[in-house]
Order: sequence, then structure tokens, then C-alpha cells
Amino acid sequence: MTPRRDAFYSAYRYPAAVIAHDVWLYSCFPLSLRIVEEMLAERGIVVNYETIRR
Repeated sequence: MTPRRDAFYSAYRYPAAVIAHDVWLYSCFPLSLRIVEEMLAERGIVVNYETIRR
């Protein structure tokens, strides 16, 4: 039996979908962490670039 994806993110402040989207943006495109932070802010998700780095 494989564990649910949400179980891996249970200790985090943001939902698993937001974390996965952040990782996807940062790893698939040549974007800086600050640009990812600004892109999320445009969608109404306020997150610090240090949080994305972690």
C-alpha cells in the first residue's frame, strides 16, 4: 500500500497542491525563488521565498 501524498505534507502550513506547484515551477523553469514568490502572490498565495527554498 502506498501512502497518500497529503500525508507527506501534513506538517506543512500550505496544502500539498500549492507545495507541488511551487516545486514544479522552480524545477521546470529557470526561475529564481523570488520570482516564484511573486507569481504565487499574484494568485493570492502569500509565501516567503525562504519557505519555497526549504
